[in-house]
Amino acid sequence: MWTFHKWFERHSLILIIGILVVVSIGGLVQITPLFFIESTIERVEGVRPYTPLELAGREIYIREGCYVCHSQMIRPLRDEVERYGHYSLAAESMYDHPFQWGSKRTGPDLARVGNRYSDEWHRAHLENPRSVVPESVMPPYAFLARADVNTSLMGDHVRANRLLSVPYTDEQLANAPSDARAQAEPLGSNAYDFSQRYPGAAVRDFDGNPNRVTEMDALIAYLQMLGSGVDFSTYQADAPENTR
Repeated sequence: MWTFHKWFERHSLILIIGILVVVSIGGLVQITPLFFIESTIERVEGVRPYTPLELAGREIYIREGCYVCHSQMIRPLRDEVERYGHYSLAAESMYDHPFQWGSKRTGPDLARVGNRYSDEWHRAHLENPRSVVPESVMPPYAFLARADVNTSLMGDHVRANRLLSVPYTDEQLANAPSDARAQAEPLGSNAYDFSQRYPGAAVRDFDGNPNRVTEMDALIAYLQMLGSGVDFSTYQADAPENTR
């Protein structure tokens, strides 16, 4: 009989090192192959990188801890699909660093919240949640309407995401500060150029104040984008045009 296991039983440090070695080997065996499989994440039409304003909104979402109460992953279970919509696809989070899947829901899942409510509804909900959802326990975020978005940082934000393989172009990087303002200023001089750089992205005054680009603009722009890119009425998981 082997007796070397006595070393692990009598010396906790050796046991801890042994556990780390075994777990590391098992993890590498599972994870390493994924880096060499191009089809690990299915390519789905309609999924695009975030605009600079949406990126700013996503940072506000994380900063304010919204992910603590709201997950962004619909499981493939009947009750979840019937309540929230089509189950989440890996491709929908391919540009998220980090992703916002979450593990707890105090509030509803937000993976498909985009275009489900109007900008006015979101604005009222953020200013006073109980004005639209009486049973809500969410705190108010009215101060977001009084804080301007720091567009000077948008270039650095886009550059950091490009380093993480988000496919932003040189033109998008160079115009990130102006694009952050242009998306919330539909009558501005840069609105057309923004639409050319981000086809399909919404261009409108999200917070109801056309004179400022606020954190409320950014957060609502981000929320309205969530889950709105993929047309699930035509989506087929096994379609060759959706995989690569």
